[in-house]
Amino acid sequence: MSATETLRNDHKQIKRLDKIIVKSYSVLNAGKTIPFPDLEKISIIIPDFLDSIHYSREEDSYFPCVASYDHLKKEIRALLIEHEFSRNIAFKITHHLKRWKNGEDSSEPVARFLKTYSIYLNDHLSKEEDFFEKAEKEILSKEEEKEMFEQFQSDMAITQKIESIVKELDYLENQPWFKN
Repeated sequence: MSATETLRNDHKQIKRLDKIIVKSYSVLNAGKTIPFPDLEKISIIIPDFLDSIHYSREEDSYFPCVASYDHLKKEIRALLIEHEFSRNIAFKITHHLKRWKNGEDSSEPVARFLKTYSIYLNDHLSKEEDFFEKAEKEILSKEEEKEMFEQFQSDMAITQKIESIVKELDYLENQPWFKN
């Protein structure tokens, strides 16, 4: 396996999360309820998986390696800006979820920001896939791919966190509000 394959595998889990996000904002917009703990799980998975794991892999290893060849710097900058946008949306989801939990009627902003996040994810993942394709074919050597992959795998805490997140996704996908 390579670093690029690892990031693509992350995308598979992110697409699962996106389906959960789409279903959750659709349910909320239909005036139905989702158990609050499930919404909180979603709001925790977003920064835990995307920011702490996936974006970290890209920002700390993958992008610097690609940029060291003086290639795709414009694309990297755009992706970094989008990562920051993602963090801002995730903050808004959490903020409005807390307001809702404290008794304010914030279901509409929660649903709106979940929808915004889903739109962002689809666009961003597409751009990253194009970026990975170019980096893999034009820039990164097999040795660099292997080194980064080994670096990704060496952090056992992240590996355990990914396993935990996959279990949370399994749980959410099996909830009645998701299945209906």
